Amino acid sequence: MGKSINTIGIIGFGRFGCLLAKYLSEDFHVKVSSNSRDADTVSESGGELTSLEDVCQCDVIIPAVPISVFQETIQNIASLVGENLVIDVCSVKEYPVAQLEEYLPHQTQILATHPMFGPDSAGDTIAGQKIVIYDVRIPGEQYECIRTYLREKGLTVIEASPEEHDRQIARSQVLTHFIGRGLGLYGAKDIDIDTEGYKRLLKILDVVGNDTSQLFIDMNKYNRFAESARSEFICALKEIEQELR
Repeated sequence: MGKSINTIGIIGFGRFGCLLAKYLSEDFHVKVSSNSRDADTVSESGGELTSLEDVCQCDVIIPAVPISVFQETIQNIASLVGENLVIDVCSVKEYPVAQLEEYLPHQTQILATHPMFGPDSAGDTIAGQKIVIYDVRIPGEQYECIRTYLREKGLTVIEASPEEHDRQIARSQVLTHFIGRGLGLYGAKDIDIDTEGYKRLLKILDVVGNDTSQLFIDMNKYNRFAESARSEFICALKEIEQELR
């Protein structure tokens, strides 16, 4: 991935942590800290289950935890890291970057990322997928090595500030999940007399169906642009409904 990077530590081993281990273990020794997974489960994905202290000695540390416990996690590792590189993979960017800058030692390198894929969309390959990155606190040479590595893996690399990321993601991912949750509560399902448009609409249910309620809550709670995006969309629906009446 970059200069002098041999070991990568992952904190947390949910569905996305498992996906990270699967792909990163192709090129690096991956160590995992998890309270909910056994060694065999971690090993099947290419990682080695170990302690949090051991993970924090890796060249790169990736906290793959829910946003709701991100601050607590960073506070817990603050005294364990040094000149390592910490990479966040949250679906919002302003909040985790603020936590990383506040609690990590000044010598710790920081890279903000949002892999725009997950276990359902990248189960077979990450080639052709997108990843957003932002240089928070990392040497230029190291940053360039990582960017090159990601592109060589077939990823489309998008560079954006945390603010710009959160502003755009509020209209793409957040709205997608909002609409998907609405379709689920509405009871949308396969029917015999359907249209191609309706079939495409149901695909949104597939996109959000395997994601947790916690992810949905977190992406709304920790993105300051989410509420306005939802409100604008609801206002648009109300305007259409008013025209029909």
